[in-house]
Amino acid sequence: MFPAASLLTIIPLALSITASPVEVVNSPITLPIARRLNVSNGAINLLQQDRHRMATLKDPTLRRSGHSTSVTNAGNGYLIAVGVGSPPTTYNLIIDTGSSNTWVGATTGYVATTTSVNTGQSVLVSYGSGYFAGTEYTDTLTLGEGITIPNQSIGVAADSSGFSGVDGILGIGPVDLTAGTLVDEPSTTIPTVTDNLHSQGTIHHEFVSISFEPTTSMEVTNGKLTFGGTIADGHVGPIIYTPITQTNPSSTYWGIDQSISYGSTTILSSTAGIVDTGITLINIATDAFDQYQSLTGGILDAATGLLSISSTQYGALQNLNFNIGSETYALTPNGQLWPRVLNTALGGSSNALYLVVTDIGTPSGQGFDFVNGYAFLERFYTVYDVSHSRVGFAKTPYTDATTN
Repeated sequence: MFPAASLLTIIPLALSITASPVEVVNSPITLPIARRLNVSNGAINLLQQDRHRMATLKDPTLRRSGHSTSVTNAGNGYLIAVGVGSPPTTYNLIIDTGSSNTWVGATTGYVATTTSVNTGQSVLVSYGSGYFAGTEYTDTLTLGEGITIPNQSIGVAADSSGFSGVDGILGIGPVDLTAGTLVDEPSTTIPTVTDNLHSQGTIHHEFVSISFEPTTSMEVTNGKLTFGGTIADGHVGPIIYTPITQTNPSSTYWGIDQSISYGSTTILSSTAGIVDTGITLINIATDAFDQYQSLTGGILDAATGLLSISSTQYGALQNLNFNIGSETYALTPNGQLWPRVLNTALGGSSNALYLVVTDIGTPSGQGFDFVNGYAFLERFYTVYDVSHSRVGFAKTPYTDATTN
């Protein structure tokens, strides 16, 4: 799922659920998220990064195979600082809603302390463009100012690829994604960080919320990760929930059903896909992408692999509407642009207008027909509700921002 030089996936209801009675505002565990773009190894290949990650998401057996594909620099990621051990060593981990193992040791070595227990279990997870293999420990994990999780499963990497400059992953996907990652106990699942916070009584409700702000900086703290609650100033209006899809393989992840329209033209009928922090762009089925390209007039740019449009075409750009349950979340024309001041980080022209919507590589009807990645998430607040198997969405103060 994550690439080389990385710094920085119920029967559908007719109506979504709103104003959850279990919503907890101002949770005590809110942590900053830092976005980093690393261009030290050349232009970032976001398209290649996303495609290799999606290949593994579509085929879960690849997560347990050690399979990975080399990726020309795709140094883009979203990091959180956590402590492991007592006294804790700080590790910068990628936040991943598309996997559920938490592990360290890719850059900063694991430091065993009096709270470290080697379980003797070998662990292996592949992410498409990277992997880690090592040993499972249990240890004390520290979040923020003194919030501790005793006996948390931590993978300690003996070997890893694709994680230069970061220390590992904080997995906040569904717990079933951990099945098969313990080499000798393939049917065993491993309680996630969210699971243990809840079972140990630290949070009262088992969900995680994430907010990002659009950014035009190479390195910036522009997001918040909240365990067990939401932040009142992170969203505008109610959080509307929709159930996890029943369609495989999207049902394995934080998968939902949605349709997409460009202006008033439907380009993707209601189908299954996922919401994923590990994907940067918005990826849609090939037939939907072809319609989007035709309607926008975009031309594929050889340097970046993204659609490029003219200023005149940008002036005529319409909203891209994500229809989820009974709600419509409109991605404005500006929200469909890659931040222009970061064009050169992708190897593009500084004056070009690039679109963040790209081809998933397969036609619709595959059970994995879209990924609402970071370009979507920086405009909409999201809540991942473990107990009720649903995902919540809301507008934010930045939904209509013109920063790009």
